[in-house]
Amino acid sequence: MNICGYSPESINEGEGLRAAIFISGCRHYCPGCFSPKTWNFNYGEPFTEARQLEIIDEIKNNPLLNGVTILGGDPFFSAEEVSAFLDLLRLKAGPIPVWIYSGYTFEELTAQPDSAEYALLSRCEVLVDGRFMEELRDPSLRYCGSSNQRLIDVPKSLAQEKAVLWKSRFSSGLEPFSP
Repeated sequence: MNICGYSPESINEGEGLRAAIFISGCRHYCPGCFSPKTWNFNYGEPFTEARQLEIIDEIKNNPLLNGVTILGGDPFFSAEEVSAFLDLLRLKAGPIPVWIYSGYTFEELTAQPDSAEYALLSRCEVLVDGRFMEELRDPSLRYCGSSNQRLIDVPKSLAQEKAVLWKSRFSSGLEPFSP
């Protein structure tokens, strides 16, 4: 698996200050995609164990972070590898909220509960789902590119077996993540 970007601090890929990791590879090929280079699974740098540990160390030692966001490409095309990374992240840094972006919908990702994709989804708190649709592009949306995309509260959705939209937690006084 390759990564095609890493931002140790970002305010664009989810609520609060987040570390953002961009996974290479996507087969959705959405017209109007902001970064078609990321479709190539070989784009970027290999996500070696050494690189993973370096990023985890940065995340662990940044007390200002509210969480981590995994996007791409589409991380669900590398579901097993991304799940292993998230397991290592939480082993080394403790519990940390994870957002994940995908061109797949919640319904597509939960259709097969024994799949690697379902296992990855279950490791996340928020899913930004749905393929980017150029004709529905809306720059006024928070954390989405087109109006068909949704912000899904993953734990609630898995418990209720249906998509439940996410609501901001900052209004309830959530503090930054601390390891």
